Amino acid sequence: MAVTEPLNVLETSPPRFTAEEVAAIAGDLFDLHGEVRDLGSERDQTFLVGERVLKISNTGEDPAVLDLEAKALAHIARVDPELPIARQLDSGTRGGHLVRLFERMPGRSGARDLGDDAVSAFAQTNARLTLALRGFFHPAAGRDLLWNPGQAARLRPLVASIPEVGRRAIVERVLDRYEERVLPRWDYLPAQVVHGDFTLDNVLVDDRGRVSGITDFGDLGFATRAGDLAIDLCSILRVGGEKPFCTARIAIDGYQSRIPLEDGELDILGDLVLARLAALVAISAWRVERYPENAEYIQSWDVESWTLLEQFDARGLDEVARELGAPQPPVPTEELHRRRSAALGSALTGLTYRNPVHVVRGEGVWLFDADGRRYLDAYNNVPVVGHCHPRVTEAVVRQTRLLNTHSRYLYEPLIELAERLIATMPPETGLDAVMLVNSGSEANDLAWRLATTATGHSGVIVTEFAYHGVTTAIADLSPEEWPQGFRPEHVETITPFGVGMAEAVEQLNARGHGLAATYLDCGFTSDGIWTPAAEDVQAIACATREAGGLLVADEVQAGHGRSGEHLWSFAECGIAPDVVTLGKPMGNGYPVAAVIARQELFDRLKAETEVFSTFGGNPVAARAALAVLDVIDDERLVENAKRVGEELTQALRALEIGEVRGRGLLVGVELESAQRAEDVVNRMRDKGVLINRTGPRENVLKIRPPLVFASEHVVVLAAALEAATS
Repeated sequence: MAVTEPLNVLETSPPRFTAEEVAAIAGDLFDLHGEVRDLGSERDQTFLVGERVLKISNTGEDPAVLDLEAKALAHIARVDPELPIARQLDSGTRGGHLVRLFERMPGRSGARDLGDDAVSAFAQTNARLTLALRGFFHPAAGRDLLWNPGQAARLRPLVASIPEVGRRAIVERVLDRYEERVLPRWDYLPAQVVHGDFTLDNVLVDDRGRVSGITDFGDLGFATRAGDLAIDLCSILRVGGEKPFCTARIAIDGYQSRIPLEDGELDILGDLVLARLAALVAISAWRVERYPENAEYIQSWDVESWTLLEQFDARGLDEVARELGAPQPPVPTEELHRRRSAALGSALTGLTYRNPVHVVRGEGVWLFDADGRRYLDAYNNVPVVGHCHPRVTEAVVRQTRLLNTHSRYLYEPLIELAERLIATMPPETGLDAVMLVNSGSEANDLAWRLATTATGHSGVIVTEFAYHGVTTAIADLSPEEWPQGFRPEHVETITPFGVGMAEAVEQLNARGHGLAATYLDCGFTSDGIWTPAAEDVQAIACATREAGGLLVADEVQAGHGRSGEHLWSFAECGIAPDVVTLGKPMGNGYPVAAVIARQELFDRLKAETEVFSTFGGNPVAARAALAVLDVIDDERLVENAKRVGEELTQALRALEIGEVRGRGLLVGVELESAQRAEDVVNRMRDKGVLINRTGPRENVLKIRPPLVFASEHVVVLAAALEAATS
């Protein structure tokens, strides 16, 4: 093959000084005397002289590269002085070769017996070194080193040096895959100056297997972080024993404890490991042809490298990539549907659409299925600020890396969230205390305990088709979920307009229950989405208090700004609840919920019992909820819900397909029958728009998109609905 500049150092014969000559060089240049021992090297010569390490560089080395090494060592020592790097003590020249003197580091090299803890620590040290080099730059760092995984495509001419046909074919398959999967993504990967050869041969370890010395910076250069980690992993994999992937994943975990990897890095990490192994064996075969006298050192890792390549090829390269972090491909939808039916409890609510939507990711108002088709999500109120909002996801990730625990410890996020929620409550409510739980059902359950304890009553009033949760106590308060003929004797119902309130109170008193609480979802979502006059809702509140009950505002469905006027829908109605419950959208998909009440109500409950929720208000959940509140404020989503909601209502009324009602971005369209509504919902799904239906007759189209829904999305939804109803 033609010699290219990056191969010069490999093409150039390594120095061949004898021990006697090295002793003379050490004495002449550094006044260093002692026993000389050859430590071995592929393209240089490295010796232990007394208690110092002497390195004689290849004449093919660029002097700028040697300056790069010296400057990098100085930079690392300044940034992370605790890293055990071998510091350069002096330098000189002899016969055209640069001769450098380094301190001797303690420990042993070539370790092949690392335990899991040592493997993790090894990778952590690599990550620390990478962090120390993150701010370093040198003009010579842009060199192209053939053994760097980023140069794998240039290995083709060397493959011919591999004598065995079958092994050549394995390397060719690895390179084919590299060019298909890695090269198109290479320029998107995080890159910086990295060590480039952090392997068990280039570090020393102590008796516990911990890195005690980093001794060789000869492959330093600008490259991808993932490629540098792949070099680390190849070294670990070769001593991974019967379960190399388990060992490799422990190393990846150790690295990620310092430097979290991006999805794109994990996706191709396995391919970079394969490319590195291919480089090792191809370059080794090519070098042995040229320097057979150094074959023992050159081929020192060949047996392990070929063993891994052959194992990986037999296992399948896709599977290798997945073992090291690449995502599993989506399961075919029909198969996934079958597995769902077989594995999940039969009592679970069925899938929404006749033709199930197999979602694999979300972004803003869009959901994407396994085939790459996108759907306009006009139904889910859980991602209130949009699917996978970066502020929320990053808040969750950052806090997860830092701490997650329960509320019996002091930590800031829980207190900040409680104070923030209290500050959002209208002053006239007097709501001044918060308890954090995990779901709207749990919040409403706790609200029920507050009400029964404070009043001594056991009766409750809810609207005719309300839904407040799934716990045993709260399912009784959710007529939407009642089986045919079921009606708990301690529950009475009213219309969203308050019709039947007096009779309900009378009936509860007659049965000896008395009124403990009235629960109101002020969007009346499950009832079919209604907008009664504020006076009607206020009358319900007044009658509740006159009967000695508490008013619970369930903001799980209509809260967090969905009404377009206030953060909380009860404020739209001009009522001052005794208890407010929050849920679904509070964490934008992360489980978190809250009960907000007057401290006196919690005091009464405490007099009987204490309440503890292991995960309620954990630091991660609290950070998610705080981020949601921040986004709602910063992106002015309450105002957006009002403006876009008005556009949506107008567009739907223009279709003249049924009565349109609602506020903000909670809108219902009543059709003539449940069958008609079901057909429309499924036709909308087929046209790429997701909605659902609600109401006692299940004939009301429920449109409840994330609050980032915009004018252009209204156009898409209206067009799809027009087509679905024509």
